[in-house]
Amino acid sequence: MTGEFDLEGLYVPWLMALALLALVLNWAVRRLLATTGFYRWVWHPALFDMALYLVLLYGLHRATAQLLL
Repeated sequence: MTGEFDLEGLYVPWLMALALLALVLNWAVRRLLATTGFYRWVWHPALFDMALYLVLLYGLHRATAQLLL
C-alpha cells in the first residue's frame, strides 16, 4: 500500500494515518492490560509497549493492504 490520501487539500501518507490509528489502539490495549494486572508478569514494560505498538501497526498495515487490493 503506497501513496497518500487527500485530507482537505493536505496529502497524508497512508503509513502516517495507520501509525496514528495504531497509537490509539496501543493506548487502549495498554489500559486494558494495566487494569487486568498483566504488567506484573512483564519483564520490561517499555520494551513490551514498543513491541505491542509495532505488532498493531503491522497488523493494521496487513489488514488494509488486503482491503485495498
